[in-house]
Formats: sequence, structure tokens, C-alpha cells
Amino acid sequence: MEKNSCRCPWLDTSKADYVDYHDKEWGVPVLDDNKMFEYLVLESAQAGLSWYTILKRREGYRKAFANFDVNKVAAFTPEDEARLVEDTGIIRHKGKIAATVNNAKQFIAIQQEFGSFVKYIWAFVDNKVQVSNIDNLEDYPATNHVSDALSKDLKKRGFKFVGSTTIYAHLQAAGLINDHSNDCYRKQEIIDSYESLGLAWQQI
Repeated sequence: MEKNSCRCPWLDTSKADYVDYHDKEWGVPVLDDNKMFEYLVLESAQAGLSWYTILKRREGYRKAFANFDVNKVAAFTPEDEARLVEDTGIIRHKGKIAATVNNAKQFIAIQQEFGSFVKYIWAFVDNKVQVSNIDNLEDYPATNHVSDALSKDLKKRGFKFVGSTTIYAHLQAAGLINDHSNDCYRKQEIIDSYESLGLAWQQI
């Protein structure tokens, strides 16, 4: 069945890897700290760039940042950071590389305080997926009150490259907000998965 006509309006369906990401990952609720850290690394790397630019380098990031093992990344040295600035598999931005190592340390601090990062971040939506009402590309917000509050709290805790726009993209990707358009076939599929995941949801 051809589904190109009923996918989200932002998706470039000429890119097979982009379609695969949309169909299998984007908006699926993340309830695992490892995956949550991976998404945070990639979203913070995206700041100022297109998501597809980062998606194409995902395996490069996986290799560069120890398969997104937060404890290993937190132990990276200044020498590791200098080495990664020369790594063509990732965006060679000194500040973003340093931020990833810094953010790993702050991520662990949140795990220690709350028991898990997942428990911390889901509290910002009262443990309910926020399901949007989106018909057109123009309906997509860049930020909302949740991303504003989360971004502010993360910055207070010492995270870098976590502005509200970056955090909103993270909330979309990690499924705390379901921003699939109303005519996208994935929207209802993901909603149908909430019960088996033990998740509540609300329309916003």
C-alpha cells in the first residue's frame, strides 16, 4: 500500500532513511534512559541545522560517543573531545562536542536524583502523552510551555545546547508529544500502543 500521501507534511518522502525514521521511531514513546540519552545527544547536535543532517550521521555519532553509553561519555577527557573535533563522522563543532560530555554528567546527576531520567522528563507532561491536533505544516509549533519549562530546568541543572526549540524537537521525537499530523497513518498506530505501554494520553 502506498502511504506517501498519508504521512506527516514535513517528511521528504524521497529519502528512504528519513521515511524509515518517521515510520519506525519518530513519536514512539521512549521509556528507556539509554534511548533518551541518544535522542538528547542527537537533538543537541542538531541545533541550528536540519534534522536530516544529523540523521545521516547517526552511526558516526554512535561510534564517536560509545554507543550512547552515558557513563562512558561522561568519562570522556579533554583529549577525547579534541580527537572528536577531527572526526568526520559527526558535526565537528567544538562547543557541541564539549556539551555532549557535559550533558552526560548532568544526565547521570538526574538519574541519581530521580531514579531515572525517564521518570524526570515524563513528569513535565504529568506522565501523559500530549497528542496534538495538526492538519498542516503551518500548525507545527517550534516550542510550547512544556519545552519552555523543561529547557529552563535543564539549563539550571547545567545542560548546554538545550534551548526550547531543541527540547521541543526532543519531546516530539521521544513521543512525549505526538505531533504526527491528523491524516498521518502513524498517529493512530502510536495512540493505539499507549495502553500496552501503560501510558495515558490527552488531546491538546
